[in-house]
Amino acid sequence: MVSAPTLTAPAGSQGITELLNAARTRLARIGPQETHDRMTRGAILVDIRPAAQRAEHGEIPGALIIERNVLEWRLDPRSDARLSFTHYDLDVIVTCQEGYTSSLAAAALQDLGLLRATDLAGGFAAWQAAGLPTI
Repeated sequence: MVSAPTLTAPAGSQGITELLNAARTRLARIGPQETHDRMTRGAILVDIRPAAQRAEHGEIPGALIIERNVLEWRLDPRSDARLSFTHYDLDVIVTCQEGYTSSLAAAALQDLGLLRATDLAGGFAAWQAAGLPTI
């Protein structure tokens, strides 16, 4: 006999809305134009979208592709799998398709000590709507 699923949240757990709101209170989220401007001054824009989304919607020229499932390993300065340029003072902006997953990812980078990490509010869709270059 299969038991009915438990629908009551365990004590101390948070829903995705609470997790997203908590992440965003820590971030100085920026829009497309500021993202573009910071990229011209050396900020790294990291696109965490999966290949299928990038193929369907396009990409931002100059963005570094690091899919979400390996982001922390590639940007943690303590990780053996880190990229050579990563450091704690890295100016890193994370983007996803619409700016939700990127908020959670940027907060995770801050947890690793990359305190300047933030995300592109509205994600790739906002960048595209602003008329900024895509490929």
